[in-house]
Amino acid sequence: MLAVLRNRTYRHLFAAQVIALVGTGLATVALGLLAYDIAGADAGSVLGTALAIKMVAYVAIAPAVSAVAYRIPRRALMVSADLIRAGVALMLPFVDQVWQVYVLVFLLQSASAAFTPTFQAVIPDVLPEERDYTRALSMSQLAYDLENLFSPALAAALLSVITYNWLFAGTVLGFLASAVLVVSAVLPKPTLAPRTGGAYSKATAGTRLFFAVPHLRALLALNLAVASASAMVTVNSVVYVRDFLGLPTGAVPLALGAFGAGSMVVALGLPRILDRVTDRVVMLRGALLLAVVFAGLGAITSVRDGSWRWPALLALWAVFGAACSMVLTPTGRLIRRSAPAGERRDAFAAQFSLSHSCWLLTYPLAGWLGAEAGLGAAVVALGAIALFASLLAVRLWPAREPAPVAHEHTDLHDDHPHLTDATRVAGGWRHSHDYAADESHPVVAARV
Repeated sequence: MLAVLRNRTYRHLFAAQVIALVGTGLATVALGLLAYDIAGADAGSVLGTALAIKMVAYVAIAPAVSAVAYRIPRRALMVSADLIRAGVALMLPFVDQVWQVYVLVFLLQSASAAFTPTFQAVIPDVLPEERDYTRALSMSQLAYDLENLFSPALAAALLSVITYNWLFAGTVLGFLASAVLVVSAVLPKPTLAPRTGGAYSKATAGTRLFFAVPHLRALLALNLAVASASAMVTVNSVVYVRDFLGLPTGAVPLALGAFGAGSMVVALGLPRILDRVTDRVVMLRGALLLAVVFAGLGAITSVRDGSWRWPALLALWAVFGAACSMVLTPTGRLIRRSAPAGERRDAFAAQFSLSHSCWLLTYPLAGWLGAEAGLGAAVVALGAIALFASLLAVRLWPAREPAPVAHEHTDLHDDHPHLTDATRVAGGWRHSHDYAADESHPVVAARV
């Protein structure tokens, strides 16, 4: 897997991702402490609103940025986003009003909504071989999992010698280092699709692509299944550990660590598995496994006594993490195959926005149901959503891959990048490739 790091450009981009993730993790810890200083007992409400603002920024900003991003060099866009994030982090220690926290969180997450889809769309161009790209996806998933484990531990160690405000300084340094690494990377020239229509049409191009391609429609359902499981773990881990099991606060990181460990194990093994098994098999089985885990969680939740419940919960959390990783890790491969090269940035922006729309639904649902109706009701509701979404994905994703479609282009200029491998014929150009769903392929789209 580490062989992909021999590629200098990818090595710099991956390092930028890891460093920025660590900085973000430190900011998350510091933001919670800042909220407590400002709001006291209402800190939970402040953080809940801040997380909602984060999701709204992700859902709204990513497509909007995609609509204008084709005018901006990718490196300049990512560096600008890093500098904005660094500037916001630099201001956070000086706020003393709740509304200021909300404004800065919105700016910070808006910059992330610009950076992340652009970064994701660059990697397939840097690593054009599918084998290398698959390993890069696994490494990215590992980076996210390690950040979830490493950043809280690093924050705890730092807080033993410094005040939490200095954690924001670590965030600033992380984003600045990310910007330097992006500047040092030589990015390949992107393939750009022709842009037509107004601002709304450009902003929704990626979303329309998702609804046009069966594989991506299935991915929408898979996003909802994963969001149901991750919401249950993220929101209700502390409730299970402290209230349901009566364990000390120190057990909460162990539960979250079990989820991350399960995800990491799968991310490490998937490159070899995907060499032999299709994305469809891995992702759909991962989604269906989520429903099975919800059933097991329901069984544990219905039992009020027994020392076995704690190791059983850890095991279920680990399987939750493994199943989520089975769905999330190959997602980039699916988008890469389903979207024309010139529309990948739109597709990754749509995935970023639509997946967070699912979390915007499931996070408050997990919290509200758990608090008002009990953990059992939350398990049943989110488990039902996960099962429905998984079965819908099975229904939407064709079992047979469509064959490459031969077709002609009569309306593209001769130096259009899409015609690189085309053959000149009377009246236009002819070639064949896998299905596509864009304005240049009405015949191909009709065959999907």
